[in-house]
Amino acid sequence: MRGLTIWIVAIAIVVILDQFFIPNLNPYFLSVIMYAGINIILAVSLNLVNGFTGQFSMGHAGFMAVGAYSAAAWTTYLQGSHPNLLEGFVSNFVFVAILIFAGLVAAAIGYVVGLPSLRLKGDYLAIVTLGFGEIIRVTLLNIDSLGAARGMPNIPGLTCFGYVYSVVILTVFAVWRLLKSAHGRAFLSVREDEIAAEAMGVNTTSTKIKAFVLASFMAGVAGGLFAHYLRFINPATFDLNRSFEIIIMVVMGGMGSVTGSVVAAGFLTVMREALRELQQVTLIDLRMVIYSLVLIVLMLTRPDGIFGNKELVDILKKFSKKKKEKVS
Repeated sequence: MRGLTIWIVAIAIVVILDQFFIPNLNPYFLSVIMYAGINIILAVSLNLVNGFTGQFSMGHAGFMAVGAYSAAAWTTYLQGSHPNLLEGFVSNFVFVAILIFAGLVAAAIGYVVGLPSLRLKGDYLAIVTLGFGEIIRVTLLNIDSLGAARGMPNIPGLTCFGYVYSVVILTVFAVWRLLKSAHGRAFLSVREDEIAAEAMGVNTTSTKIKAFVLASFMAGVAGGLFAHYLRFINPATFDLNRSFEIIIMVVMGGMGSVTGSVVAAGFLTVMREALRELQQVTLIDLRMVIYSLVLIVLMLTRPDGIFGNKELVDILKKFSKKKKEKVS
């Protein structure tokens, strides 16, 4: 129970901020904070596959798209047939149920994709997941009932700060606790040496599929939050560039570091928006140039990412230990 206290306090702080501080916040700043939160969920979930299990998935945006469309289809239907379910206090329960449904649909697709593809390794796995991500996008592009290339407009605006950052806390908590369990140790053993893991009785294919399905579930929930905040989605939103952005966040923060994913996702989201001011001064869009240069410099100076495979807790313990040694 003592270990849960910090997480309960964190959610309580999110609820208080959502009620008393966020309503007075500038809408533009709020949008940056919201997108940062959604990106954190995506980065932490992808790190579960790419960082902790040692695989390399390049189709994460596809599972985000599945969650976004699954959730948006339900709420759009309810808006037309049972609008009372999306109003008042009852809308909270309905929206949570729809987010879980979106995550489960994404997880089911993740299982179908992962079952054959996770038997592959290295570049082959990356290419297959990249292909499946594009298959999902092109499929959505051709489903007329979901708007096809036109996209889905007028999605109910149900996402708020409280929902996004409660899911952020739950995602980080779930991954953190998972890594401390027997399943988490199995993930890490597959990353370190797959042959040795098999020799010790770990079903490596099953382990990789579990990580992939869980990551897909989290991406689906993030997609549902994204759709109901932006209130419009189309397949172009979930293209290869979106998958690459999430991968960059994972690599920059450190493959194998939850803290790194959180910091990198927040930093890159804020940095891209902060550079808009430079565009107004120079009249040239230099954002992607500077964005790319920052990443190149970081990879040259910190090839393992900002945190490597360490967590903030590990760094604080190491710093505290050095401080005690100096005192003694």
